[in-house]
Amino acid sequence: MAVSLRVPVEVKKRVARLAEASDTTVHAFMLEAIRDKVEAEEARTALHRQARLRLARMKKSGKGIHAAEVFAYLDARARGESPQRPKPRKMT
Repeated sequence: MAVSLRVPVEVKKRVARLAEASDTTVHAFMLEAIRDKVEAEEARTALHRQARLRLARMKKSGKGIHAAEVFAYLDARARGESPQRPKPRKMT
């Protein structure tokens, strides 16, 4: 599939400057930028899909973990501690 892009002159100049600084071609630089954007969007889409599924499961079960408990758990882990994972409970 052939693709043609109309790139504004200022963007072309910026890409050329960065490609040269990276010791690569303009073409390779643009391909990498497109690939990075596609991967980021795929990851974002997967994260949102997972979040929707988990929210639906939480609504169905009525159980969840309060954000404050999650943050306290993560803070303790970041300090190198081994805290007990918070348990889901009925949400009110």
